[in-house]
Amino acid sequence: MPHLHHGALGSSGSVMLSVPIVLTALVYLRGWLQLRLTTVSVSGLRAFSFILGLLLIWVAIASPVAALDHELLTVHMLEHLLLMTLAPPLIWLGEPVRALVDGLPQSSLRMVQRPLLGKLGRLCGRPQFCWLAAAAALVLWHIPAIFALGMRSASWHFLEQSSFLATGLLFWWPVIQPWPSASTPDLSIILYLFFATLPCDILSGFLVFCDRVVYPVYLSSSHLFGLSALGDQQYAAALMWTCVTVIYLVAGAALTMRLLSPHHHVEFAELRVVDVQHGLEALQHGD
Repeated sequence: MPHLHHGALGSSGSVMLSVPIVLTALVYLRGWLQLRLTTVSVSGLRAFSFILGLLLIWVAIASPVAALDHELLTVHMLEHLLLMTLAPPLIWLGEPVRALVDGLPQSSLRMVQRPLLGKLGRLCGRPQFCWLAAAAALVLWHIPAIFALGMRSASWHFLEQSSFLATGLLFWWPVIQPWPSASTPDLSIILYLFFATLPCDILSGFLVFCDRVVYPVYLSSSHLFGLSALGDQQYAAALMWTCVTVIYLVAGAALTMRLLSPHHHVEFAELRVVDVQHGLEALQHGD
């Protein structure tokens, strides 16, 4: 079966994908520096988290590693994990909406603030929608026929990666609750994370214990590192199974400790006061 040779996209394709990432980082850093001059600031650790998240996105879509996903399902699965499971929480921990809004030119700021920020908070604040979107993307793109389509076409492959990143960001919003979210995570988010592991467990378990190659596109690969197509499939599934379980477990444990902290309610009240002040300041600047 023919498949897309991503290396054939050349350096120009990597540059085209890298430019938006670099521009996003520059806008964020501009906003981060401006916020340091106000009463509302974003810590250096949060800025590092955001830049690290962007770096992981670059590794998944534009680095030399990304060019190997047509050779190894393990690399392909690593890309999915970076885009859905690792990069999104790092991005949200960096308070990107706050910094990016302040980093945009004033003309763009007027267009972004009023109509979009409120809608963003309301849409992403629905855990059911976020959970279903992430689960649907995971299942859909691992159906063999659709998986093969993504490997044969550069456009479909880009759509696949974009959907993983978009639904990953949606999934992690209710967990992190960055600004302009008007709520805070509660104990139901622990169940949210638990049930999110189920689609991954079912898919990875099937791929690990299946005695045939589910994605025939890898039968004709060069079998890097001496891996057979079936062995590669098992490694890829084990990688997903392990990483998703560990990351969700860590997130759930951190969230539980935060919720059980006696200072949680006081901190949340103080945070909301600061967010309201920042929102008023931003609207005044937009005028």
